[in-house]
Amino acid sequence: MPKGSLEHVNITVSDPERSSALLQRLCGWHERWRGPSQLGGWTIHVGNETEYLAVYTHQSPVPRFAKGQPLNHVGLVVDDLDAAEAVVKEAGLVPFNHADYEPGRRFYFFDWDGIEFEVVSYA
Repeated sequence: MPKGSLEHVNITVSDPERSSALLQRLCGWHERWRGPSQLGGWTIHVGNETEYLAVYTHQSPVPRFAKGQPLNHVGLVVDDLDAAEAVVKEAGLVPFNHADYEPGRRFYFFDWDGIEFEVVSYA
């Protein structure tokens, strides 16, 4: 049976620079690539050596989607949940739904485009 892993997720945002900067501060990631998209618009790949998020914008205004459309949430693992929450707050975003559970702790936040992120730590 084949074995797989997640390489990237491409999300549509209104401001790729802003989203990339947040993800770099939140996860300690770096910019892997930036440039024009094959379908028009602009993309920044931000992540580490093995996986990344592609933050993409159209040439026209980005529509907002209802929660769960087009996706439910993006889960990110960090080694310091309190520091990650501080980054989210410094960006003017609001953490919510904090929970401690086995085997970790978590919170959620919505970015400027209504994309929900879950931030979890198993440390």
